[in-house]
Formats: sequence, structure tokens, C-alpha cells
Amino acid sequence: MKLRRILFWIHLVVGAAAGLVILLMSVTGVVLTYEAQWNEWARRDYRSERAASAPLTADRLVGIAAANAPEDRTPTSLAVSSDPLAPAAVGLGRGMTLYLDRYSGEARGDGDTRTRRFLRSVMYWHRWLALSGESRGAGRAVTGAANLVFLFLFLFLILSGLYLWWPRRLTPQGIRNALWFRRGLRGRARNFNWHNAAGFWLAVPLAVIVFSGMMISYGWVRDLIEFAAGETPEAAALEPGAADADPLPSPGAPVRLGALLDRAAAETPGWRRLTLQIPGEDEPDEPYSVRADTGAGRQPAHWRNLRFDRRSGDLLGVFPVTEGRAQAVRYWLRFAHTGEAYGLAGQTVALVATAGGALLVWTGFAMAWRRFFPKKRKTTLESFPV
Repeated sequence: MKLRRILFWIHLVVGAAAGLVILLMSVTGVVLTYEAQWNEWARRDYRSERAASAPLTADRLVGIAAANAPEDRTPTSLAVSSDPLAPAAVGLGRGMTLYLDRYSGEARGDGDTRTRRFLRSVMYWHRWLALSGESRGAGRAVTGAANLVFLFLFLFLILSGLYLWWPRRLTPQGIRNALWFRRGLRGRARNFNWHNAAGFWLAVPLAVIVFSGMMISYGWVRDLIEFAAGETPEAAALEPGAADADPLPSPGAPVRLGALLDRAAAETPGWRRLTLQIPGEDEPDEPYSVRADTGAGRQPAHWRNLRFDRRSGDLLGVFPVTEGRAQAVRYWLRFAHTGEAYGLAGQTVALVATAGGALLVWTGFAMAWRRFFPKKRKTTLESFPV
């Protein structure tokens, strides 16, 4: 009983101290769960009304984007969807994107909708406590430290919680009462039951979300992943055959971007999005790269890179987007943080787990409040013996 009492008070004090930060991260995480889908919905007016006989060529779209871009910007990428009505997205560097109608070339917008601005403000709270400018570094340090503390606190809270509230009698009824949500409970009993059940069922996805948040915040965590994979940042090599081909004599005509996209589409049956990276003029030997996506958008397992010679346009090969095991783990953690690594189903699991984190904080605070500030029972004359 002494050990149980010690763990209980550590669990209570540590959980109460970290609760506000955990609550902030959980609530903002819930809002950001379907960020990609909300942004896609906000750009619904960018779509074409109907498909014409043939879309404009990739070279023409890039030329239109270059003519409409600010003076200090040049096209760096072109993304097209298998949906014939979806706009083409031309990247102009430093996070700027111009959306064009694929049939008329009309500029639809830059994607800076009210929805995107709202979600971006929530993301600022999630990552930097809404600080900006020179103060953003301090905000990043606080949220990074919170992720670090949260991981260790979370592991301790889960393990100690399982010990504290594991049924003393291992009967089916006892296990069900401790680990399943029960109806008809009120007050402390309800909070106690919800706290235990949510902590048990959401332990694994919450652990993944918290650890992946640490990986995003800290470079040393990424280095640790490299070390665990037996790699170093300097030694991480490309897949066999991924090296650039020997320079070829410059052809008489420049490579057509449309031909590269057509070849990438032919090499990737079932593609849903093709993104062509356009090397700058200061990179004359850099090959063209087309990322073919056969998934929902942020699923690295469904990405493939097709590399084309800069001068001849010949296909150099089809390669994974990750270069080594460590990078594959980092990519998975990055998109497992939001559940997007597993598509809409994964996002939904992440939503439930993140909302569960908020539920753990709420029920934990409620039980702590009742312990420290118990309700005083009303006394009447009948309460005292005569």
C-alpha cells in the first residue's frame, strides 16, 4: 500500500503540473487533424467547371505562372492531379503556390483562404505558442521541452496508472469495470472510469504521437534514429543506381516538361498526383524529378521518385523517396504524428487519440479538484443527536 500511495501522489502532482500544456497541445491537435481536407475544401472554387477537349501543356502552365509571379520568384515545381477538374499547382518558392485552371490557364488564387489562415494560426499555437518574430525561437523551445517532458511524463503516467487502477481481482467483471466505459456513472465515479479506460485504450497511439512530436522538435532525436539504424547523416547513401548519369551532349531542343509527366504517368499506374521538381538555372546537371503519388497525399509508402536526365529527358530510374532506413522511419513518424501515414482512417485514429488526451487532462483535473477541494456536506439539526 505504501508503494501504491507514493505512485498515486506522484501521478497526481506530475499530471496536474503538465496538464495545461498537454491540454493546449491536444485541443490544437484535434483542430489540425483534417487540415489537408479542410484546405482542399476551401479551394473548391479553384476547380474547373468542366473539362475541355485537352488541358494546356505543362510547359504552357509553367510559362503562365512565371508571367504572373513576383519579380523575385520563379517556378520551382508543378503538380497535377488525376482529377481532370482539379487546378494545377505551381510552386514559386518559399511556400508560395499559384493555382491555375488547367484548360484556360486562368489564375485561380494562391490558396491563402480564410480557412488556411485560421488553421495556420492554430498551428502557431500548437508549435510556437502563437509567438512570432524573434520570440518564435522561445516558443519553439517551450513546445519542444513540453514534448520531451510529455513523453516521459506520459510513459510514467500510463505505467503508474495501470498499476494504480488495475483491478485487484482479475475477474472478467473487474477488468471490464476498470478498462471499459460504463454507463450511468456520475461525478467522481464517471471521471475515474473515463480516465482509466481512455488511458488504457489510447496508450499506443498517444505514445506514437508524442514521440513523433519530439522528433519534429529535436534534431538529436533524428540523430538518435540515424544511430539506431546504423547510419549517419553523412553516410546515408542513395538507393543503388540513384546517382546522376554522366553528362550528355546538350540536345538541340530543351526537354518538354509535358513529356516527363506523360512518361511518369505511364510508369505509375493508378497515380493520383504527379509533382515535377524544376531545377534552377544554377543547377545545370541536376536531373528532373517527378514524385508520383498513388495514395491519399501524405503517405510516403505510396510515393515514388522518377528521375530524368536534365539534357536528354531519358528516364534514369524509379526510386523510393526515402534514402535509407533512418529516413524511412523519420518520414513515417512525421506523418504518423497526424495519422496521415494511414490515410483517412489513420487521421481518425489520431483525432480520437488526441481528443482522448484532452479527456485525460479534464478528468484528471476534475478528480484532483474533488480531492483537494471536496464539497462540504450540508448539515441540519437532524444531523446531530439530541
